[in-house]
Amino acid sequence: MLEVKKDSVLLSTSSNKQYDLPFLWLRDNCQCDECRIVETQEKQFLLHTVPVDISPTNVELKDESLFVSWPDGHQSVIPLNKIEESGKSRYPKHKPWTSGFTPRKFDWNEFLSNTEIAGDALQTFVSLGVIILNNAPNDLNSLELLSKRFGPIHETLFERIHNVSVTGQVYNVAHTSKGLPPHNDFASYQSQPSVQALHMLENECEGGDSIIVDGWEVVKDLKKNNPEYFNILREFNVPFRQFDKNNETYAEAPMIKCKSDGSIESFRFSNQLMQMIDPDRQGIKDFYKAYHEVSARVHDSKYSSTFRLNGGEALIVASLRVLHAREPFTPNGKRHLQDAYFVYDNALNNSLI
Repeated sequence: MLEVKKDSVLLSTSSNKQYDLPFLWLRDNCQCDECRIVETQEKQFLLHTVPVDISPTNVELKDESLFVSWPDGHQSVIPLNKIEESGKSRYPKHKPWTSGFTPRKFDWNEFLSNTEIAGDALQTFVSLGVIILNNAPNDLNSLELLSKRFGPIHETLFERIHNVSVTGQVYNVAHTSKGLPPHNDFASYQSQPSVQALHMLENECEGGDSIIVDGWEVVKDLKKNNPEYFNILREFNVPFRQFDKNNETYAEAPMIKCKSDGSIESFRFSNQLMQMIDPDRQGIKDFYKAYHEVSARVHDSKYSSTFRLNGGEALIVASLRVLHAREPFTPNGKRHLQDAYFVYDNALNNSLI
């Protein structure tokens, strides 16, 4: 069923879906060979080449397609299935963690060699924000191999592959045996690394269990129960800094970033990298109340999962969603971890293979 309105076409399909299609949308989404490159399906029609108040001379529905005639003689063709597909996300849906959640494990070698298993693992990663690869090699710099699934390593100003042990140079708390509170790395970057791989080469020490926190669920519950705090943390710029003797990184950004539809895009949280905020800043008192609340939620065990990361296991987190932490440990044996960063978009797109 079709109804031509003042500036759109109302389409009702056999599946009881209704679409209000603006005239400009109809012209811009023509699927004919003149408006699309046949081999690549890339659009080559340029919208500004038609009047902004363009109006069709005729609209027909036949053979499961819309046929739209325009004053310049062009006829647009738009299959109904294309219209229906436009409203569906191609990516796996994000899922909250259930009670007693622990990350799903996949075999390292199968993840790299078997496309079907890799697809399953990456879909799990996109949905839940975390996976573990077991039976990983104990060779240094094995994280380079993950580029096959996660794309090139996202380098920072520090090491390409970062070594974490208590025997090396200490330039942050990770290089000690102290507990490490929930955080995501490089809050001091305007564009934080979006995937972090933590490869435990050997772990003979007592204690030091790994903790992960579903930051997006923390933020969603904050929005539901304390919307005023949510809005403060979405708007208030917070300074973060990380440095060593050779490098310094610094960023000012809100803790919460949302997409245009209101869904969570990232949660920036690092107690250790957060810097002193000017006490004269407008809204500082309300910010600290909001920060107190979200910090309490981050440390609430209902949002977290605790487990031991053994030698030969690699924890992979979507780091703009999942915070990671570590319990204190006794340095009574060898403990050597390497980590590296990757780009979430590559994991997201490879999950569709």
